[in-house]
Amino acid sequence: MKKWTRRAFIGAGVLASGTLVLGIAIRPGNRSSKVADVIARDGESVLNIWLKIAKDNTVTAIIPHAEMGQGVHTALAMMLAEELDADWSQIRFEEAPAIKEYANYAVAKGFLGGGPNVPKFLNETVDGVFLTAVKSMNFQITGGSSSVRFTGQYAMRVAGAAARAMLVQAAAQKWGVNEESIRIEKGIISDSSGKSASFGEIAPEAAKVKKPSDPRLKSEKEFKIIGTSQPRFDIPDKVTGKAMFGIDVDLPNMKYATVAASPVFGGRVKSMDKSMEGKNGVIKVLNLGNAAAVIADGYWQAKMALDSMNLDFDLGENAKINQDQIIARYQREMDEAREKDELDTHYEVGNVGVEFEKAARVIEAEYQVPFLAHATMEPMNCTVWVKGEEAEVWCGSQNPLGVAAAVAEELDIKQEKVKVHNQLLGGGFGRRSENDVILQATRIAREVSYPVKLIWSREEDMQHDVYRELGISRMKAALDESGNPLAYQSQFIFRHHPPEAADIPYAVPNQQIRFSSPASHVPWGNWRSVDHSTHGFYSESFVDEIAHAAKQDPLSYRKTLTSDQPRFQAVLDLVKEKSNWGTELPQNWGRGVAVHKSFGTYVAEVAEVEVDISGGIKVHRVICVADPGFAINPDSFKAQMESGIIYGLSAAVSGEITIRDGAVAQSNFHDYPVTRMKDSPKIETYIINSGNAPGGAGEPSTPIIASAVGNAIFDATGVRLRRLPFQIEMPVRENTLG
Repeated sequence: MKKWTRRAFIGAGVLASGTLVLGIAIRPGNRSSKVADVIARDGESVLNIWLKIAKDNTVTAIIPHAEMGQGVHTALAMMLAEELDADWSQIRFEEAPAIKEYANYAVAKGFLGGGPNVPKFLNETVDGVFLTAVKSMNFQITGGSSSVRFTGQYAMRVAGAAARAMLVQAAAQKWGVNEESIRIEKGIISDSSGKSASFGEIAPEAAKVKKPSDPRLKSEKEFKIIGTSQPRFDIPDKVTGKAMFGIDVDLPNMKYATVAASPVFGGRVKSMDKSMEGKNGVIKVLNLGNAAAVIADGYWQAKMALDSMNLDFDLGENAKINQDQIIARYQREMDEAREKDELDTHYEVGNVGVEFEKAARVIEAEYQVPFLAHATMEPMNCTVWVKGEEAEVWCGSQNPLGVAAAVAEELDIKQEKVKVHNQLLGGGFGRRSENDVILQATRIAREVSYPVKLIWSREEDMQHDVYRELGISRMKAALDESGNPLAYQSQFIFRHHPPEAADIPYAVPNQQIRFSSPASHVPWGNWRSVDHSTHGFYSESFVDEIAHAAKQDPLSYRKTLTSDQPRFQAVLDLVKEKSNWGTELPQNWGRGVAVHKSFGTYVAEVAEVEVDISGGIKVHRVICVADPGFAINPDSFKAQMESGIIYGLSAAVSGEITIRDGAVAQSNFHDYPVTRMKDSPKIETYIINSGNAPGGAGEPSTPIIASAVGNAIFDATGVRLRRLPFQIEMPVRENTLG
């Protein structure tokens, strides 16, 4: 096994029919043969997995991540092209196939702390462990804002640097000169005597060069592509309508299916009318246990048949559960867990009990967040064609390798007999990391001999999602006479990941952060920024309360409590400047600030909010300052900051899933509204390139927009809202505004 880090060993390429393919070799020789038949076309020959160079001088980056609007195919290709010294115009990309050799252990290694700080003598062991693990887990995930900071750093840059070194050595040997005389610029190799050649011309010789063991990566000051705003690969086809999403798949003789599941989670089909089978384009009616399915010539025919089936479900005991009961039970169980000392510890330092006893003032508050749906714009869908001991799947998935494994298990066939055609994703946010729809489509498709496209209605999607759960956090702080925090206590329910989400960045000497996990019949799923989305609201709202209780400016208070953390200081300083913090606003307006670190990126946001006399809330402006270490594609990074803010605004001002008689009460966008263009505030995003390791882009702006808005509402009205979505339940007196 060879090393996989910034100083990884790189597998040499081999040439056939004029194409050189290069990549990271964990075990030299053991991966190329497994990918050659999958990614080689038109006479191409493959030795390894991340980069190939053809005779026409095109460079193709093989990207092991799904594109769901975040621009990952472009950003990762930029990182590879930078180290290769390629011309951007010659760069192409392919999404990596869903086979085990493309299990992404660079991501797993990054998440679990096995990055560049691992001692070199342990690299071979660590790499072998991660490679074996991710293959066994079928791990090819796009999520956790991990693509650039892990795959980009540990794979794409290293592969590009290694390929460049191999091209330099091959050119030097061909021309009989020293390697030091070779230069590469914009995809052209030259030497001091005036000889020059393209990558494609040197590829045959480069394929025979021994792999470099320690390719040099560029310093930030050498970047020519990284840090520039390059056009994204995915945008042109989206503009022209050529882009292919899962729902666009159209195959010969394909039929359509849709489903209706038990409205209550855990319910089962009791009876169903199958009399429409064989009529009006309806081909087959199926009982899936917890749902009924209809296969028809078209989606609408299937939907109409399903609606007329007089379905009857055994709803079970969960049908007795309502939202108020869930909240009351959670609160009761929180009380009991505290009284019985049955809480799990997230973090503890010092002695909070002693400090609360001698505090000049104690601040307490309880915050709540509701269940939330993902509400992806593209309805959930999947097309499956079962052909005996083989199957093909067309979908948009955040983990296509996981799809292959799940379908193989469902059909009891070999995983290598399942071919997954991953498409563009019309929104993911964590929802498309799940396989429930894909497995449902597989169960339907195995009943027939032709491809079947399953499409969920919007109502099915809203009422059978996997939800961000209803959460509660009880916060308590002890202040001294000057308003300085002596102790901080938090008790919350449900801890998933990342583990650091419940941490606070503030210098409080005594902390106790504990949690418990009540039972819930509502299925949980990863939701954009996961636990950061709840704790960003809890802690940044509460620290605002503490600042006001201490009679201090909330932005300055945060600066004081992060004085030993320069990256927090920098984002707070810039957001203060760009938001004109402290200047006068129109009547009924307020400003609120929040700051948070998630997925390696530091973010500060200021929201400017108007509250009208009836309690209506309008967010006019959001100023976002982000330090991602280094923004690979600044324009795309800003777009992701804006996206995360808008997504979080929906949760802050309108998003709420409620449970009535065990079922989700909402059904579509009319009662689960999302932030639309007319409601979107003006968003200004400013980037600080601090020179640290790259952080994430897709999620870090979401966690604190709700707290920034809530803090602005307090600034405007003096009313502190501690429950999402925000609702001012009484007319606001005009003399409280301003």
